[in-house]
Parts: sequence; C-alpha cells; structure tokens
Amino acid sequence: MPDHAPAPAGRRIALIAHDNKKRDMLEWAGYDLDLLAGHQLFATAATGHLLQQQLGLPVTCFRSGPYGGDQQIGARIAEGEIDLLVFLWDPLEPHPHDPDVKALLRVAVVCNIPVACNRATADFMISSPLMGRGHRQQDPASGQARRDQAALTVARAG
Repeated sequence: MPDHAPAPAGRRIALIAHDNKKRDMLEWAGYDLDLLAGHQLFATAATGHLLQQQLGLPVTCFRSGPYGGDQQIGARIAEGEIDLLVFLWDPLEPHPHDPDVKALLRVAVVCNIPVACNRATADFMISSPLMGRGHRQQDPASGQARRDQAALTVARAG
C-alpha cells in the first residue's frame, strides 16, 4: 500500500542541461511550456537564464554547474525541496565536474525523486497523470526505506 503525501499545487522542478543539450532543453521546455508554467522552476545558471530569456519562464537560478550549481541543487533535493529533476547531460563529452554530476544523480536516486536524463523521459514525466498525485521522498538518514523494504519482505513471505 503506497504512502502518498498530499498532492501539491505545483511541483518544484530542477532543470539542468549541459552545453550540448541546451537546445534540447529549450525545445523541450518550449513544447511543454503550458505544463511547466504551473510549477516552481529551479536551474543552474546558464540553463535558467536561457529559459528566462527565450521562453519567459520564471526560474530561480543557482550557480553554474561546474561552479557548484549541481551541488546546490543536490542539497535542495536532500532537504526535500526539489520534487523532480530534468537533467539533460551529455554522456559523450568529458566534464571537469563529473564527480558533481554523479553525486547529483546519486542523491536524486537515493531520495527517490523522479529523474529524466533525456527528452523522451522528460516528456513522459511532465505529462504523467501522477504529476497531480502526492509522492513522498525518502530520507535515507531516517532509515525509513530499510523499514519499508523489511515490511514488504515480511508481507510477501506471509
């Protein structure tokens, strides 16, 4: 039995795009402009400014990814202040801040928030009927995920 939090009025969505993926982000956001308008948006500096200037979206901008922006967003995820992550990263280019990228993706998975790393997944996520339902993030420090897994294992065994 899923434990759903109350449905939010709008989600808190973090948007990040590496340089070779900024055009994809802009096209995706433009296509889903009406859907994004109902949510609170956060982004790393260049991505956020691009979305503000080109599409007029209100975006709270953090630092550039290589200068701590990925870490700032990761901290917000860990504190339960980001609900979804759309991170169009470029797997074919080396990145000097690769450890930050991996840490961001790790914290998003550990905290159990939806993550889209390409346009197809971002489309599925933003248009999902589940966007209107509540979802409880996991706090790995609380140990709740381990207790939930133990209860599920016991329930399946019985």
